[in-house]
Amino acid sequence: MTGRRLTSLLAYVTATAAGASLLTGCGVIPGTSGGSREPVTVMTWAPDGTRATNQPGMPAMAQAFARWVNASGGIDGHELRILTCNEQNTSAGAAACARRAVSEKVVAVVGSYSQNGRAFMAPLEAAEIPYIGGYGVSEDEFTSPLSYPVNGGLASLMAGHGMQLAESCRKVSLVRPDTLAGDKLPDLLNSGLRKSSHDGATDIPAVEDAAEYTAQAKRARSKAGTEDGCVAAVLGERTQTFFDSFRRLPEQEDENGRGDDEGQDDKGAESVRISSVLGSVSQPVVDRTGGAHSPFEGAYVTGWYPEANDERWAPMRKVIKEHAFVDNRVDPTDAGVQTTWIAYTVLKKVIESLDTDSVSAAAVAHALDRGVQIDTGGLTPTLRWRYEDMLGAPRFPRIVNHEVTFQVVRKGQLVAQKPGFVDVGDTVLSAP
Repeated sequence: MTGRRLTSLLAYVTATAAGASLLTGCGVIPGTSGGSREPVTVMTWAPDGTRATNQPGMPAMAQAFARWVNASGGIDGHELRILTCNEQNTSAGAAACARRAVSEKVVAVVGSYSQNGRAFMAPLEAAEIPYIGGYGVSEDEFTSPLSYPVNGGLASLMAGHGMQLAESCRKVSLVRPDTLAGDKLPDLLNSGLRKSSHDGATDIPAVEDAAEYTAQAKRARSKAGTEDGCVAAVLGERTQTFFDSFRRLPEQEDENGRGDDEGQDDKGAESVRISSVLGSVSQPVVDRTGGAHSPFEGAYVTGWYPEANDERWAPMRKVIKEHAFVDNRVDPTDAGVQTTWIAYTVLKKVIESLDTDSVSAAAVAHALDRGVQIDTGGLTPTLRWRYEDMLGAPRFPRIVNHEVTFQVVRKGQLVAQKPGFVDVGDTVLSAP
């Protein structure tokens, strides 16, 4: 057992003993059976108002979840208090949020988004604060012993996307961020393509926050070709900007960039199938860009969860309707909102499993390490984070949920391309 885990265990035993010795008193939360239980404070962070990807719905969903559980007596008698923080899509912003979480003595950071794993994980690890259900864009979320991911992150999405495209695409171009995280995406996509003996994709790095992508769009279309070619773009919020540039391309060009004057304007971008992964393309993006007339009509999309209109999302939709009905940041079709709902479902069940008057970060981490099982109502497989539950992929050892869904945009709606989940664990393991 490591020093960190031994320290966590001792802290957990101490906290449990202290909680058991508390006397019954005033301050009982309505709906509980009696004694005074301490509030539980957690934090949710996400970027908002930045030039790159923003996820304001994640903190807003956290606040709606707290209003819901507190209205019926809290979680096992504990009032749930939510702190939010704007991560700003910067290392400094992520580190500042993490330091605030430490200073506020939160018991967990839950349902959050950040690409800056190295900046936020170190402060959390030093304070032994668990990170539950991050969005899955940072590699540190799948390596830190205090991270408990609820999905397979971009690794599973990209590996699965390669498998999805291999069924229909002869050639594939991948447009992705020219960042450290983006550098990992081609290998993952290719692992899925090659599972079906498919050639690897053409890798096209792009600036993550560009105002237009005409040059990259031309190259992507040219390399994909017009015979069952596919262009995949994974640029977060800028994916919409890329495909706007893509659909405006004037005519088909060959691989050397020479235009064809023989009347190919109508073929252009429309002759190439487009695709992406959930988070870069979502139902709100499709709605914003024209619904059934959106440039995303017909696009292939790989996701983590069932399609947004699946009945398994009904409990979340009910909470949003009753506790966030005037907050337009909380869109039930958004993958960030969905991830936050699942992450808080984990937190709720962990706290209920503890059944103590005082909840500490060490107690939460200990319960997760011991193998508490989380049923998410079919939105994911049963989640558990014991060593033997983890995939053990070299760069993503802490993946416990390596299932994805294949979706497609039809009549302006993201719907299932094929029913059920697809296990991509072996594909992620085979990535270089």
